[in-house]
Amino acid sequence: MLHYAVVFFVIALIAALFGFGGIAAGAVEIAKVLFFIFIILAAITFIYNLIKSKP
Repeated sequence: MLHYAVVFFVIALIAALFGFGGIAAGAVEIAKVLFFIFIILAAITFIYNLIKSKP
């Protein structure tokens, strides 16, 4: 999921470079959403593994 966030961020940078503001804004929003979903899932997985590994 983090990979897709980076891909959309790169698309946004390229679109902004060529002057496509609307496409760049859309790609940035998608990248932000994917990044925050990744962070939430990573935190849940980390907490789950901490709870699971207790004796």
